[in-house]
Amino acid sequence: MPCALLPPARLSLAALILLAACGASPAPAFFGATRHDVQIDGRAFTVFRKENRVEVIRLGYARPAEREAIPEQMLRAVAKATGCTPVEASFQGDSGERRGRIRC
Repeated sequence: MPCALLPPARLSLAALILLAACGASPAPAFFGATRHDVQIDGRAFTVFRKENRVEVIRLGYARPAEREAIPEQMLRAVAKATGCTPVEASFQGDSGERRGRIRC
């Protein structure tokens, strides 16, 4: 059945499935970076490391009530993935994606 003939609900579901299959992709500044997939408190994160810079991406949905804890979980994900100390003050972003520096 062509996409144009799919009901909106089915089309939306198909789009979500395709997006979920893509996984996390780095920002252009992190192309060629080393990728690490880690779990913190049951939540999945992908960490891209390029020298002393990192990008951390939360995978999956987080309800608004859960988002307050995510920045700290992201820092723990960076530490677990790299074995280095995240420079907390350098991190910028939101509960879905943050970038910052590490100290090894």
